[in-house]
Amino acid sequence: MFLRTFRWSFAITAAGLIAAGLIWGAEGFGVVLLLSILEISLSFDNAVVNATVLKRMNPFWQKIFLTIGVLIAVFGMRLVFPLLVVGLTAHLNPATVIELALDSSRTYNGHTYGEFLALANPAIAAFGGIFLLMIFLDFILEEKEFNWLSWLERPMERAGALDALSSVTALVLLAVAANRFAGDHAETVLLAGLLGLATYLAVNGLSSVFESGLEDEEAAEEEAAASGRSIVRVAGKAAFFLFLYLEVLDASFSFDGVVGAFAISQNIFQIALGLGIGALYIRSLTVYLVRKGTLDDYVYLEHGAHYAIGALALILLVSIEYHVPEIATGLIGVAFIGAALVTSMVRNRREQELGAGTAD
Repeated sequence: MFLRTFRWSFAITAAGLIAAGLIWGAEGFGVVLLLSILEISLSFDNAVVNATVLKRMNPFWQKIFLTIGVLIAVFGMRLVFPLLVVGLTAHLNPATVIELALDSSRTYNGHTYGEFLALANPAIAAFGGIFLLMIFLDFILEEKEFNWLSWLERPMERAGALDALSSVTALVLLAVAANRFAGDHAETVLLAGLLGLATYLAVNGLSSVFESGLEDEEAAEEEAAASGRSIVRVAGKAAFFLFLYLEVLDASFSFDGVVGAFAISQNIFQIALGLGIGALYIRSLTVYLVRKGTLDDYVYLEHGAHYAIGALALILLVSIEYHVPEIATGLIGVAFIGAALVTSMVRNRREQELGAGTAD
């Protein structure tokens, strides 16, 4: 199963690195490899969260996520999206943006393409930070079958009985970030944060509505099957909006990687290739976790991933003013995932021992 799931990742990695070596030499090979590793380390928690959503989709939409979703992630988020951000925030026409991107030494009003993208960081960080924060808050405030950090999660679950608490909390933190970190960019940060909140509520809300309708249809189908009748189920709507949710989630995770990549290379094609290879591994890992049933076997992994998301959300909001090294962001995510995996293994071993003791 492992080789079958990751075969395209391995093949494209080999082709991409060979192409990088042929086009840009040994230095380009090293840059693309480093960018790939950076993307994987930053987005490992993304794969775990993706898996919690993807396991609710049928095999067809899982394939869509791994094919069309990869194209969107690589060409959309790692190549086209930065161009759009630079054009919108710097008020540049598309032709100028493309010229700047193709020639890393070219300047416009004294700024290179990478510098324009860095100037857009307050808006990017506010949008992504609030979107990810909402994911974390909705998870920590809802009732869960298992609690990892019970001392924190149980009181938060009780607090979650208050309607719209996650939205209120996100708005308060957005106001604090705009006041404390944004400076002259306060208006931009507030607008971007509100758009991040609106995007989360819209995409998540629509997927929930259609998923609820799908559950009703499944119940009707089961009832019909029991009575010997057949029902043609309307499929696709719920999965489509879950797919959109996953793409926006990937976008939010990729913001810091795209911006941070310019510290390694100013070549947008090297960046797109390196981050694209990393994104492909994250998608393959997501599918592997679903098909292997890893989330069911290690019940705290989902918790660890959401805590990593919460940490990344706060880091993005802080990065409106202060630079946070990408390696630190990646290590925080890996630490949460690692701790969740270890405690899940300890729990499984304890359950097995208790089961063996009961059998005796």
